[in-house]
Amino acid sequence: MDLVRVITDNFSFWATLYIANYVLAFVCAAREIMNSRTSQGTIAWLLSLLILPFPTTIIYLIFGWKFFDDYAESQIHSGRSWRLARSEDLRIVDRGTSDDWPVLRRVAELPFLYGNAANLLIDGEETFASIFDGITRAKDYILVQFYIIRDDDLGRRFADALIERAKAGVRVYVLYDDAGTHALPNSYKQRLRDSGISIYGFNHRHPLLRFYGLTRINYRNHRKNVVIDGLEAWVGGHNVGDEYLGKDPKFGRWRDTHVHVAGPAALACVLMFREDWHWATGEDLVVHYPTNVPTPGDQPILVMPTGPADKLEDCAIAFTEVIARARERLWIVSPYFVPGIEIQTALYAASLRGVDVRILLPRKPDHMIVWLASYAHADQMVEHGIKVHRYEQGFLHQKVILCDDKIAGVGTVNFDYRSFNINFEATLWFTHPDMIAKIAEMLETDFAASYLTTERNLQRRNFLFRLVCQGARLFSPIL
Repeated sequence: MDLVRVITDNFSFWATLYIANYVLAFVCAAREIMNSRTSQGTIAWLLSLLILPFPTTIIYLIFGWKFFDDYAESQIHSGRSWRLARSEDLRIVDRGTSDDWPVLRRVAELPFLYGNAANLLIDGEETFASIFDGITRAKDYILVQFYIIRDDDLGRRFADALIERAKAGVRVYVLYDDAGTHALPNSYKQRLRDSGISIYGFNHRHPLLRFYGLTRINYRNHRKNVVIDGLEAWVGGHNVGDEYLGKDPKFGRWRDTHVHVAGPAALACVLMFREDWHWATGEDLVVHYPTNVPTPGDQPILVMPTGPADKLEDCAIAFTEVIARARERLWIVSPYFVPGIEIQTALYAASLRGVDVRILLPRKPDHMIVWLASYAHADQMVEHGIKVHRYEQGFLHQKVILCDDKIAGVGTVNFDYRSFNINFEATLWFTHPDMIAKIAEMLETDFAASYLTTERNLQRRNFLFRLVCQGARLFSPIL
């Protein structure tokens, strides 16, 4: 009776709220129809909005509505429109390699750039030793971007290194993701600001995305890169936290991979950072480019940023292209394996072609639902003749793909729907035989530290575990 009285006494308020929700449901439905990429997903949203407008409207605002329509403006301001022209002027384009991989070139909106030196960095100690050493060489500016920055021992040492350079007159810019770095205390950020360092969350200029709660968990900037003076850059899977040095007793050794590149590819990393900086702050980042771009090596490298602002599913297109061109071996390493149907189909086709398809995944979980869904997808791969390995010597977090002796990618992209369609990511593509050989050797060592999932393993799985994994798989599009 009390509930009935509350409703009747405030009838006009509840009626207005009811009508407003239906209006919002109509707006969401119209937007979904106009921006649809898959009919299956759109139909699911439309039926949910029609049958149960509340709370579907709220869920759609969180998971379905893209907020990055004006990211293209940031791309224009930061120089994406003249990426190709600038590289042509500087005569650092590797036209032969770019012509060999036209899909990747068009996705990146930048050709393979020639004259780079590259170094493969295995695990946290090697990676951060290299980054800290590079920071000491900075003379003009340092660009820093990580998904996670923690206020722990590594995080404080990292801050100390940046502050030392800032006090020496070097301009330092730091971007972090609001979801990944939500636990970073204000005192940490204020300490950097007090030293003259500019630090912002990726959604700083966008209150709805920055609002504490569910509205900021979906679209994330997952890039992890450091750039020094436009001359050298670091890109890969590591974030700034003690666990990435293997100091978390829960995970033990943290198996991850970064790459250090010196040469024209570092300039492409600058352009990628400028786009994100303009989105985050509204400011044009003014940095100096070398008049004569140094070419310390002979490696062609393609820097490929992807994200939800892309007109097409660029990340999925690029990886599907690489998978489709595999003829002898296709080795994939990822901590999370929740692929969309296009990636699944490409992997099955590669296996049917007789390609040695191997997928290396972690045995230990860090995100339980994703880990369970990964098991469901991985088991399906095994049933199609694809070799699935589980890494046993700690937690596996690297993101690497190797295709024949042709090309390898190292970066931030996980083999899941989120990385391919939702997150801002970065991949560096390598075609030089030396780099291919080093990556192959690294992966052979990793496979030796893993066990192979067999048909017998699948048969011995208990029903309850398989049921839970299949249930988790239903959430694949939002994991």
